[in-house]
Amino acid sequence: MENMGLENLFGGTYKNRVCLVTGHTGFKGSWLTYWLCKMGAKVIGFSLEPDTSPNHHDILDKSHTSIIGDIRNLSQLNEVFETHKPEVVFHLAAQALVRYSYDNPIETYSTNVLGTVSVFEAARKTNSVKAIVNITSDKCYDNKEWIWGYRENDPMGGFDPYSASKGCAELVTSSYQKSYFNQGKILLASGRAGNVVGGGDWAEDRLIPDIVKAASLNESVLIRNPLATRPWQHVLEPLSGYLMLGWKLLNKDVNYAEGWNFGPDLENNVSVKEIIQRVKKCWDKVDYDVNQNKNEHHEANLLMLDCSKANKLMRWLPVWGLETTIEKTINWYKEYYENDKVNTKKDLMDFVKSAKQNSLPWTM
Repeated sequence: MENMGLENLFGGTYKNRVCLVTGHTGFKGSWLTYWLCKMGAKVIGFSLEPDTSPNHHDILDKSHTSIIGDIRNLSQLNEVFETHKPEVVFHLAAQALVRYSYDNPIETYSTNVLGTVSVFEAARKTNSVKAIVNITSDKCYDNKEWIWGYRENDPMGGFDPYSASKGCAELVTSSYQKSYFNQGKILLASGRAGNVVGGGDWAEDRLIPDIVKAASLNESVLIRNPLATRPWQHVLEPLSGYLMLGWKLLNKDVNYAEGWNFGPDLENNVSVKEIIQRVKKCWDKVDYDVNQNKNEHHEANLLMLDCSKANKLMRWLPVWGLETTIEKTINWYKEYYENDKVNTKKDLMDFVKSAKQNSLPWTM
């Protein structure tokens, strides 16, 4: 009764399956780990310590094996793979902040590029591994700030060190697909998502965390780029895509061993200012000011994904529109700050219920 039928999602693929999640202490990683555990998977998490307090990982009930380590430490990674023998690897561990990457380029490149190489190397030396889902970012594309979305075959690139490192990680993925994972023993795919929001994110220099932290202190949040447009989506949206990829790869479908975009519908591509206005409707404590400092590092003003490939070939579709996404996200934080309540399980169950109502294939 605890998992309320979640074990049957994705064709029941993850029940009793040994899954390794790198970056499990991070925002997306903690949500993915939680979802996998609720489906009956045997989850091994490998990550650095959480870098914020509070953090989503530590406030959740634990039913997984948590190992603290650095993906750049190949010997430790090899030991984890040899000991736990995962069948599928979800690689999310990364230095994920754009502004931080300007000040720490060596850490950013070494983690996001060489760390990815280390994960692939450990996987290819482990006989149990059948599938790898490498998570990069929508920022992996060479962003020309076009008014249309980027497709999976558009060039990789990146202005800032973070974006460039994710483009490099995609090139590494392509190289390993052709050089090592082309015999079918291990299938490797990459997932690229837009801006994700949801409860439990307290990272620095992210819009929703900055807003809710300020609101909890009855302060105004300082906004850097109110006209910047991004593809906003709830964290569970791309996770459903990553889990679909794992499902297909574990079933040995080589057609899915490619790059895939997982982004929202076009109406979810809105400006930072509009997001704040929507947030204010959900929480009256929210207030903001605009940072007039023009000496900030470069940040893209427009970035969108074309998800036609996932929509048509995988039958992956978003579940929640922008209004529901913002309501669920802000209500999570309101419940946490005002009632000391964690809505993660409720949000997951509501998301699955909505997906079932829409007859999405992963719910059948």
